[in-house]
Amino acid sequence: MPKNKGKKRAHNESDAAANKQEATTTSSAEAAPITAEGEMPQKKFYRSRAHCNPLSFNEAFDYPTRPDLFDWTEDHYPEHPTLAQDDAEMSGFNSQSAAIRPDVLDVGCGFGGLTMALSHVLPNNTILGLEIRAKVTEYVRLRIVAQRKEHPGQYQNCSVMRTNAMKYLPNFFPKAALEKLFFCFPDPHFKRKNHPRRIVSERLLSEYAFLLKPEVGRLYCITDVKDLHDWHVEKCDAHPLFERLTEEEMEADPCVTLMKTETEEGKKVKREGRFGHDMYYQVYKRVDETLAASKEKVGLGSVTAANFFGEGEFGVEVQ
Repeated sequence: MPKNKGKKRAHNESDAAANKQEATTTSSAEAAPITAEGEMPQKKFYRSRAHCNPLSFNEAFDYPTRPDLFDWTEDHYPEHPTLAQDDAEMSGFNSQSAAIRPDVLDVGCGFGGLTMALSHVLPNNTILGLEIRAKVTEYVRLRIVAQRKEHPGQYQNCSVMRTNAMKYLPNFFPKAALEKLFFCFPDPHFKRKNHPRRIVSERLLSEYAFLLKPEVGRLYCITDVKDLHDWHVEKCDAHPLFERLTEEEMEADPCVTLMKTETEEGKKVKREGRFGHDMYYQVYKRVDETLAASKEKVGLGSVTAANFFGEGEFGVEVQ
């Protein structure tokens, strides 16, 4: 019987290899973050899947039980322009910090191009980008911190937060708290069975109407997918609390230009044009309830608890 000439690894060699692997794992766990606080992050390290299913996203998100329990100055706007200098030494949840709350939301802000651009165009507003993807949210946060460091006194009125905007907006914002809502290049969810995942729908529009200030609030939608644009227009036109702005009114709004030029997706459409180089957009005004009651919208009345889930009302189809 020939002897096995295969070389066996000695016991001490096995232990050494295991110790080396453990040391490597420990070293990786204790490694410094990709981007140091205050430095500009590199986008290549924060790439993530373009979209996710917000209805089945089961990660836990922190949120207050009611809006007045959340202090926006603690993590998001510590040096907000409206904070008085003589209150700089005060700590805790005071009346002044309670008055600071975002009134402009960039829902699905991506890598934060529009969120940061709005900081300059709307200096008297407080802008918040909302993003569901953790890596992308961290990129925008680091980007804002770096810009604040490089340009002292600027970008203090914008921030970013990771959350699911389809579920938790009423936990953060009371009635009539918002002036602008942006939905820029959202996931089209092409399949019919996935249409409930779309960020603009009959039920969500009622929630947005609750959060927007009557006669002041604006809802912005832009996409490079014509079918999705038609969906946006159909749902918003049908809702009794939203009224379409004219072409002249949209041209006079600088935020419309920013939607096309400052968002990463808008730049990509101009550069690559996966679905063509056209961008489709529309802006809607949040109308007052008393005025909405007099609008002639066939088949729709005021949104009430009695008819909200009724068949044939607000998108509930009869099977």
